[in-house]
This record gives sequence, structure tokens and C-alpha cells, in this order.
Amino acid sequence: KEEEEKPYGVILEVRAGAGGEEAALFAEELAEMYTKYAVQRGWNVSVVAESRTSQGGYKEASFEIIGKEAHHALRYETGVHRVQRIPVTEKMGRVHTSTASVAVLPLRRKPTVEILPADIAIEFSRSGGAGGQNVNKVETAVRLVHTPTGIEARSQSERSQQKNREKAMSILVAKLELLHEEEEAKKHAATRRTQIGTGDRSEKIRTYNIPQSRITDHRLKESWHNVEDIMGGALDPVIIALADVSVL
Repeated sequence: KEEEEKPYGVILEVRAGAGGEEAALFAEELAEMYTKYAVQRGWNVSVVAESRTSQGGYKEASFEIIGKEAHHALRYETGVHRVQRIPVTEKMGRVHTSTASVAVLPLRRKPTVEILPADIAIEFSRSGGAGGQNVNKVETAVRLVHTPTGIEARSQSERSQQKNREKAMSILVAKLELLHEEEEAKKHAATRRTQIGTGDRSEKIRTYNIPQSRITDHRLKESWHNVEDIMGGALDPVIIALADVSVL
């Protein structure tokens, strides 16, 4: 029973925040960082849905990461990540600040929330982007909306409408579980001794200062000075420091 409740993986979502095109490029770099980290850990990573800007960055994207330890390792990555750097397009050499948000949603074999079929609106569309000749001819991409909360989930990575529908459903369940967990965490926030925040997606958790090659986690008030390595997937020092504090 415990195995059913323990997450077998996560959906990791990245979304560009403030900072226009630069934020979208940062969102893509965060996605690459997590993907490389997951591959190093031997987890299975696949793109579920992505939406790109004209310059190629991510407006938003979601990934399925399957691995027993994935949720345990990545659960404190939810929140707003901030980058400070000189954009390629910046002529005067000024440092710009932009943000991207990350949400980590646990995937469980046995959901803890119940969704009524009547509460779900479903839309089909054609999958955009690369993927061979047959991808764009059929309406295989699926978008589900949970009407009571307005929460939505989409999947465009599978070849069949049914498979995309199943995947979108598992993401929708995971999002509703996270919402429930956030509400519970807020109720108990006063009694929690951990230094780690409420898991709220609006909370600013980390700054990546590229000119100074420094990453600072604001919850730990701790910095690391190898920004390129960490963004290249060497996330373990940060993950371990967060795990150590969380058990206080």
C-alpha cells in the first residue's frame, strides 16, 4: 500500500516569468539542467508538452521524469528561479534580471484526490512542432480543464489521442494533489519547523548570478560558486543541502 502512495516519478513544469525572451531562454536552460540531472541519476525523461517562443526559448514546457527517487530529490525545486546576466542582445553590457517558475508534481499509482468526470472539459488539437508527417494531420494533442478550479493539463507527446488523454489525466490529478498539499501546508505553516518554504509556486527560491558564477538558495541562505557545472546537471550539492535541512 505504501508503494502505491509513494510517487513513482514526477511531472516537472517550467514556465517563463518576467523578462520576455530572456526569461524563456532561462526556462529552457532550467529544463535542460533538470533533464541532465535526471539522466545522470538513471531516471527516464520524456517531454509531455512544450510551447516555444519565436527565439526558441520555452514559454512553458512539462516533462515526465520516472524514477523512484525523483520526487524525493526534486520536491524542493518548486518556486520562482531568478537569473541575473547580460543577455546576448544587450549592447551596453547591462545585467538583466529575469525569472522562470518551476513546479514539481508527484505521480502516484493510487491518486489521493478524486475527480468527477462531469468536472472535466476536454479539447483536442493538432500537435505542433517536429515529429514526422502524421503528427499534424490528426487531432492527437489533448487539453483537459478541471472546471471547478480552472486547472489545466495538456499532453502532445504521444501518437494516439487516447494515450495523450491518459497522460493529461495523470498530470491533472498530480496538479490537483499539489494544490491540495499546498492548501494543507498553508494551514500547518505556523507549526512547521522546516526552513523550507510552503512549496508555493510564487515563492522566490533561488538566484543564478551568471557574471559572478554564483547560485544562491534563499531558503538555505547558502551559495555555490560553480554555476556552469550546476546548470550542466551537477545539482547534487544543492539537492543534498535542501534534503539535510528539510529533516530538521
